[in-house]
Amino acid sequence: MKPNGNLLFNDLFDSIPIFTVSEFTRNLKRFLEEHFSFVRIKGEISNLKVASSGHMYFVLKDSLAQIKAVCFRDTRLRLRSEPKNGMEVICFGRINVYEPRGEYQIVVEEVLPHGVGALQIALEELKKKLYKEGLFDESRKKPMPFCPQRIVIVTSAEGAAIRDILKVLGKAPFATEITLIPVQVQGDAASFEIEKALLWVNDVQEHFKWDVLIVGRGGGSTEDLWAFNEERVARALAKCVVPTISAVGHEIDYTISDLVADLRAATPTAAAEWIVNRQKEILTRLSEIRNILTRSIVHSIEYYEQKISYLHRRLKDPRRWIEDSLLLLDDRFLQLARALVRLFKDYSHKVEIFRERILRGFSPKVVHIRQQELNNIAFRLHGAAERILKEKRELLQKYGVSLRMLSPYSVLERGYSIVYRKRDGKILRTADDVRKGDIVEIELSRGQLEAIIKESKTKGRNRGPAENKNFKNAD
Repeated sequence: MKPNGNLLFNDLFDSIPIFTVSEFTRNLKRFLEEHFSFVRIKGEISNLKVASSGHMYFVLKDSLAQIKAVCFRDTRLRLRSEPKNGMEVICFGRINVYEPRGEYQIVVEEVLPHGVGALQIALEELKKKLYKEGLFDESRKKPMPFCPQRIVIVTSAEGAAIRDILKVLGKAPFATEITLIPVQVQGDAASFEIEKALLWVNDVQEHFKWDVLIVGRGGGSTEDLWAFNEERVARALAKCVVPTISAVGHEIDYTISDLVADLRAATPTAAAEWIVNRQKEILTRLSEIRNILTRSIVHSIEYYEQKISYLHRRLKDPRRWIEDSLLLLDDRFLQLARALVRLFKDYSHKVEIFRERILRGFSPKVVHIRQQELNNIAFRLHGAAERILKEKRELLQKYGVSLRMLSPYSVLERGYSIVYRKRDGKILRTADDVRKGDIVEIELSRGQLEAIIKESKTKGRNRGPAENKNFKNAD
């Protein structure tokens, strides 16, 4: 008779003790911690993060499995080497089970480098290849725009990066025009979408005329950021016709995109801040130039005001110059007349002295002879005086005629007039100097007139009074 299978299972089921979840986890924790008090595990570091508390968390993995690891702050500060994503290491520590979640992890006490992970090896090989091709050379990178206002952004439409960028650009002093090209920034398809977006920018740049392109995402593990280490993304960035800014991850993250782009920003926020600061620098420079120009203009105005004032003090009215010259001539004539009177008095006095001497000491015959000599001298003296007076009078008349000819008022006395434009006092020489509706002042030999121009005509060359058929004497 065969044994009943159900009875055997029931006996086995009844013989196994029943554990609660917490009891089983506690027993498992005790077993692992007793049998694996200290272990050494080799693997590649991934998803490394340092919390605000200073504790470091990461995943240790190989091609088939992974285990979580934690390195507390005090231990992390004593490590002989700094762990980084992609490093192949040997971690020394103890196994710990976190009962509330039923998870186990290694509490790391020491980290020793063992080699470079597969991702890191591939990254270094690609870097060497692109470096030899010159994609990292500063000489091939495009200069940044003077005042970027049209901005195209290649990133995820749902990530924190685009929100941070838009928040910062909202504070820009100049209006900014923003175009978002949404792409995946993580996963297998991310690099293809980023490449496609960059090539599309080249195709439509002539229409949109963007000033700068920002490509990037927020922080993450090496695997999360790997799309920006892909060769296709690097080459698309190098071919981009728009100046590019790579803003990938946090400040400590450095990707191939950062090396190829025209400018590297530590974070997406830093990329937007660079644009805002660029615009602020322009405003500051414009303000400095405006102040310099204002001071220069004020200085020039003050200089020319002083120069005009100086010239105004030096210049004299022509009428005053003529009046001063006439007064000078009158003064010279009076001085000449006084000199002649003094001369006659001196000679008369000498004649009297000679006559008295003759009368006292000479005979009548000698007196007669001296008297004739004196008469001859007096006659010649009288003639010389008349000639001098005549020459001086003629010279004075000549100067007077010359002055009258130079005076504009002598022209007015012959029937001419002087016409001034009232708004600025300019003397009119041709009909082109006035426009219809201008007010002019006409100065005559006696009095002034004011007139409004109804029409101005310019016909042929300027003609004198004798040639002008329309000429009328003011008298």
